[in-house]
Amino acid sequence: MYDVIIAGAGPAGVAVAARLAQKGRAGRILVLDRYHFPRDKPCGGALTGHMGPVMEELGLAVRVGRVACPDAVVRCGSFERRVEMGQTVDVIRRQDFDADLVAQAREAGVEVIEGEGLSSYVTFDDGVTVTTSAKRELRCKVLVGADGAASKVRKQILGNAKETPHRLFVIELNVPAPEGFETSMVYDFGLMNRGLCGYVWLFPAPGNRLNVGLMHYPNAKKNLSGRELTALLAEGLRPYGVEVPAKGVRGWPVWGYHPDAKISEPRVLTVGDAAGIDGLTGEGIAVAMEQAVVAGDCIDAAIASGDFSFSRYRKKIRSATVGRELALDRWLAKLLYGSSRWRDWLALVLLDEKVLEMYARRVDGTEVLADQKLRLYGALCRHSLVRGRRLRKLAEHMG
Repeated sequence: MYDVIIAGAGPAGVAVAARLAQKGRAGRILVLDRYHFPRDKPCGGALTGHMGPVMEELGLAVRVGRVACPDAVVRCGSFERRVEMGQTVDVIRRQDFDADLVAQAREAGVEVIEGEGLSSYVTFDDGVTVTTSAKRELRCKVLVGADGAASKVRKQILGNAKETPHRLFVIELNVPAPEGFETSMVYDFGLMNRGLCGYVWLFPAPGNRLNVGLMHYPNAKKNLSGRELTALLAEGLRPYGVEVPAKGVRGWPVWGYHPDAKISEPRVLTVGDAAGIDGLTGEGIAVAMEQAVVAGDCIDAAIASGDFSFSRYRKKIRSATVGRELALDRWLAKLLYGSSRWRDWLALVLLDEKVLEMYARRVDGTEVLADQKLRLYGALCRHSLVRGRRLRKLAEHMG
C-alpha cells in the first residue's frame, strides 16, 4: 500500500512527487510512466510564467541546456513589435528537461518506474487499486493523474463528457533561428486571416536548433484538418526562410482549463495537461508545476486528516495564482480566437502598447495579469475611442 501513486513522470507528476517528498513522504510514493526517459515530447519548451519561483519552491532546478530569451517578437503580417521581458524566459528541450526531472525525483528518494504506465483503476472506500500496463495490481491511498492530454484518469473522472480540444502542431528543426531572432521568442498571428484560431511560434532551442509550431483554438466554424493545419504551419514559416519537411510534424489534442470542470473525485485528482492547459497560449509546463504545489499540499492534508474527498481541490486550484491566470486567459482566448469579432480583439492586443507590455509581464512571470483588472478595463476604454482607426490599421498590416 503506497500513500500515493502518480500516473505520469512528466513535469506535473515529478512536481507532485517533489512536493510530497518535502513533506517527508518520499518513501511512500510511486511514480509510473509508460515511456522510458529520455523520451520524445512535442512541446514549445518555453519555461514561461512563474517557473523559476515554483521550481525553487519545490527544490528543483533547471540543470539542462537552455536558451535565455530576453525579449519576444509579436508579428502579424507587416506588423512587428519587439517586447523586452522583465526577466529572461528559458527555452529547453523537453527530452532533456523531463529526463533530468526524473533524475531529481530519484535523488529525493522517490521511486520512479519507467516503461510501465497506468492501464486502469478502481476506487474503494479504503483506497485505490491501480492496474498497470504490465498487468500488475498496486494499491494506494491517493491516485494522481499526471498522465498528460490523453489521461486515462481524466477520462474516467469526466465519464462521457464531450469536449473539443485545442490542437497543437510542432516540430524541432536542426537549423538555427532566423537572423534577428537568435534569442527571441516569436509569436506570429498573421495566419488568423487564413482561418487559424491561434498563432505560429518560433523559439530558439539548445544545440542551435529551432522549435516551431502552431496552436489552434477549438472553433466549430473553423474546424481545420490536421493536413490543413500542417500546411498553415509551413505557410506561416516561409516569411522567416524556414522550411517544414514533408514528415516530422507532430499534432496532438490538448484540453483548455475550465474553472468549473471536474478535476478530482474521492481519492483521485488530476494535474497538468490532464487538468487543463492555458487556453490563450497553450502553455502547460509552468501551469503543471504550479498546480502540483496545490495538489501536493491537498494530498498531504488528506493523508494527515483521513479526509480523501478532495471536495475543495477544484476551488483551491481556481483561487491560486495559477487558477486565476488560467481563468482570465480562458476568457481572453474565447474573445480572441473564438469570436466573430476576433479582428477587434486582435487590434486591441497588437496596437495597444500597454496591453502587449502587460502580457509580456504575464509571460515572463513578473506580473499576475489577473490582478490587473483596472488596467485591462482602462485598455478597453481606450480601445473604444480609437477602435475604427485600429481596425483599419490592422487590415493594412494583414493585407
